[in-house]
Amino acid sequence: MKIAMGSEILYSSAYNENVIIQKFEESLIMEVIKVMNLRKTFVLSKKQQKIQATDEAKIVAVNDLSFEVEKGEIFGLLGPNGAGKTTTLRMLSTLIKPDSGDVLVDGSSVTKEPDKVRGKIGFLTSELKLEDFFTPNYLFDFFSDLYHVKEDVRKRRKDEIFGRFGIDKFAEVKVGNLSTGMKQKVSLAISLVHDPDIIIFDEPTNGLDILTAKVVTDFLEDLKERGKTIILSTHIFSLVEKLCTRVAIVIDGKLTVCDSLENLVKEKSLEDKFFEIYEEVAGDKNA
Repeated sequence: MKIAMGSEILYSSAYNENVIIQKFEESLIMEVIKVMNLRKTFVLSKKQQKIQATDEAKIVAVNDLSFEVEKGEIFGLLGPNGAGKTTTLRMLSTLIKPDSGDVLVDGSSVTKEPDKVRGKIGFLTSELKLEDFFTPNYLFDFFSDLYHVKEDVRKRRKDEIFGRFGIDKFAEVKVGNLSTGMKQKVSLAISLVHDPDIIIFDEPTNGLDILTAKVVTDFLEDLKERGKTIILSTHIFSLVEKLCTRVAIVIDGKLTVCDSLENLVKEKSLEDKFFEIYEEVAGDKNA
């Protein structure tokens, strides 16, 4: 009888301990990006209306979009062209303001505290245009000054990043004379001058050759190992399957699916799953 009671006590203690551990682990999983009911519309010119074959004066680019990104994960954002992915990332990065809704980035509001948000994130887009007459050295130093990076930290980070991407050999070459791949590497270096914990990548391998794309992909894996939180928007399904923990699919500015990669690829590839979801949404619209 005593043994039985002792076993019950031990079982109860072990159970309570597991519950405490589970709750502690859950408390460590904290969303560092919280997107809340984002909406963004754009006014169409007559020319744009003609191109898009519509009489509507406005287009809804993002429509009541909400999702959360957890600390230390690579979160994939998928969708067809014109789905609202880039518009969403620009709102997250404070480049444009939402019509309504808000985003909390590590507790700071993009609408009320944009300066704080900018200090916490790095943003890389394939659409970033660097002035042709500046050199990688000048640009890195210029953006380091903007983020108040100390001289010794700047030098260490420049040596590390320039060496990693082979920029050191072109440090004094004007951007206009660099290859497309090298320009992308310089853009990546600039986005990371302040070593942000939250990084947003919009099509980081777009237009790159295979070797340069591999360098960028390997670097993303390294960032993940260092515990950085990353949002990755891309059309390359294999890249998402290789890097991402969870995936959101956006179609026509709306969140269609947000789930773990494991759940999405249980029965078929991510690409097949994406087109299955897309066809369902397109079918509902045409019904």
